[in-house]
Amino acid sequence: MAHSQGKRRRLVADIVRRGRLQNPPFRPRSGHLLAALMAASALMLAAPGAAQASAAAKQSNAKAGSGNGASKSKPKAVGSNRAPAAHGARASAREAKEARGGKKAAVAEAKAAAAKPARRPARAAAPIQEASNAEARLIAVYEMFGRGQARPALAKARDLVRDYPNFQLAQLVYGDLLAAQVPPSNSLPDTASIARMRGNPAMAELHEESRRRLQALRERPPANTVPSQFLALSTRSRYAIAVDASRSRLYLFENSDKGLKLTADYYISVGKSGTDKATEGDARTPLGVYYITSSLDPKSLKDFYGAGALPINYPNPYDVRRGKTGGGIWLHGTPPQQFARAPLASDGCVVMANPDLKQLLRKVQIGATPVVTARSLQWISQPQAEKESQSISSAINGWKDARANGNEAQLKKFYLPDFQRISKKSTEGISAVEDEVKYAQGKRVQLKDMSFLHWRDGDDTMVVTFGEVFEGEKSGRSRRQYWLRQGSEWKLFHEDILG
Repeated sequence: MAHSQGKRRRLVADIVRRGRLQNPPFRPRSGHLLAALMAASALMLAAPGAAQASAAAKQSNAKAGSGNGASKSKPKAVGSNRAPAAHGARASAREAKEARGGKKAAVAEAKAAAAKPARRPARAAAPIQEASNAEARLIAVYEMFGRGQARPALAKARDLVRDYPNFQLAQLVYGDLLAAQVPPSNSLPDTASIARMRGNPAMAELHEESRRRLQALRERPPANTVPSQFLALSTRSRYAIAVDASRSRLYLFENSDKGLKLTADYYISVGKSGTDKATEGDARTPLGVYYITSSLDPKSLKDFYGAGALPINYPNPYDVRRGKTGGGIWLHGTPPQQFARAPLASDGCVVMANPDLKQLLRKVQIGATPVVTARSLQWISQPQAEKESQSISSAINGWKDARANGNEAQLKKFYLPDFQRISKKSTEGISAVEDEVKYAQGKRVQLKDMSFLHWRDGDDTMVVTFGEVFEGEKSGRSRRQYWLRQGSEWKLFHEDILG
């Protein structure tokens, strides 16, 4: 067996030497090609026959008393290191045959998928924004392998792990490509290696990371659409962020007088227990509409947080109203030895690769950049967003007119009894109304820089931010209000005076 391992190492070394660096142009992806990529990424971990090999290897390992410790890149044999019985030898030969067939089947599947005519998409998709150089290079490796260009893919993967040695998924893909180059007659040790990887939780997490990265590229947002939470956004917010936990993706939008435009999207990790945070320590990522509250200097943080951290205002007033607890929810980076984390890996924070986080740190505005975290984003067109903002826009105008007219009875209808302003609770909702009437003094007011952020999850809520300027004045307050729909009417339950 030692002779077989030595021979294999020489073969792998020979493959690496023969690899020639080629740089084909990075071509746009299409649906059929992405299907091929899915097959390619599953080459070793989901190849037909691997399941049987895994089960057989577990039995063999159990018999031999060997553990299933992690082996990150070197495909050394495990169970096969022990002298097998005659029955075990026959089983291993059968597994090897199945694995060879599985490997060929995976490659054939990838090529067939690449050759299959693409389906015409029902709706144009937003183009891929290659914000992350490392991810783009990884996808290029998938693409080349899907086209049957195994050797250029191997060379590109080798360069990728050289530049990002802490990118564990890239290391796995590189290992897969190396193993795929091994002649079938030498694939016996691979069978046990595949089996061990399939039984290793760390490998399963890398496979899931790979699947989610490809899913996010295959299921692009429809062109010219925005997340359904972004009904209107003032140009004072130059950027907006939306997190889709189901796709492990963070979308960054640039905002201008022409509206929101998707400029980049990044792979992210969320809470170990998923989403919908409710209590302190539940390891879930909150769902809702939030704002970046500060930017923490990485020098003041532990290495665990990587390139920095952006806290958000969880729990927001709606969360508090529902009795949710906890805090310290950040967008942050990864420790130096780790490029990215598994899809479900944090204690509730949103975690990004450090190069991606550094890009984000240059964009966000404290207090002005909204962050929507959703289980699964829904995308709507700009006309639909304008239509859905009409009801809250009418409510705001009604509230403004009642205040200017000094009509306390009319104004009171817009407030819930437990309305709160900042941290000071009103007296049965009356003092807030009186304060507003006294503050307005019957003057007409202009509302500007309006933002409407919609959140619906059982209740229908709206976070409204605006500035106000009274007639004859040049400046005034900035407010952030939280509205709750009751029947057909919108009611105020919280307000922050921002300045």
